[in-house]
Amino acid sequence: MVSEPHFVLYSKLGCHLCEGLEEKLRQIPAVAASLEIRDIASREAWLARYRLEIPVLCWVEGDRETELPRFSPRATVAQIQVRLRRYVRDSD
Repeated sequence: MVSEPHFVLYSKLGCHLCEGLEEKLRQIPAVAASLEIRDIASREAWLARYRLEIPVLCWVEGDRETELPRFSPRATVAQIQVRLRRYVRDSD
């Protein structure tokens, strides 16, 4: 069974940068509808990979997970939306 394309945010409880990005992503309806939050503390492999990198946003299509370029914590919702729209369109 192939899942629908969606976004994954690797995050950790208490990470202010993670919380800020999640809050902005949830304001973008197309993203909020397909956003999966993964707590890196829940799996050793995620913790080892993302410990110093969070927040990390990925675009998942089928079995391919692509890490997206980082957003500045100062990026507005509108700026994030434009970049995500461009990225998703370019990956089609």
